[in-house]
Amino acid sequence: MPNSSPKFSYIDYNAQTVTIKRLRQLSRLLDTVITVPGTPIAIGLDPIIGFIPIGGDVLGLILSSYIVYEASRLGVPKKLLSRMIFNIIIDSLLGSFPIIGDLFDFAWTANHYNIKLLEKHLNGY
Repeated sequence: MPNSSPKFSYIDYNAQTVTIKRLRQLSRLLDTVITVPGTPIAIGLDPIIGFIPIGGDVLGLILSSYIVYEASRLGVPKKLLSRMIFNIIIDSLLGSFPIIGDLFDFAWTANHYNIKLLEKHLNGY
């Protein structure tokens, strides 16, 4: 009789690799997709869509939450998921303030931090 548990006792490393690659691409798109020519400064869509009143910050929150959702599917411990959620909350709350929040969004790359946390966990560190 097959195990009906939603958690698997094995890890499909091919699926894990594909998921990590997809999450890295999303993180890059949200945090660092555009490099300012001649500088090391990069910005992503998250601060840009943050300029859209109300809906932009909500959309950024939803896209960032997808990374946490996928991390939970990969079996990341609750403590690490909590840290990832905290990063998103900081990004969303402070990013929601007009002008100052948009500048904060350029500097605080919560998605990049969350990918680093995820990869560190999956690599056993």
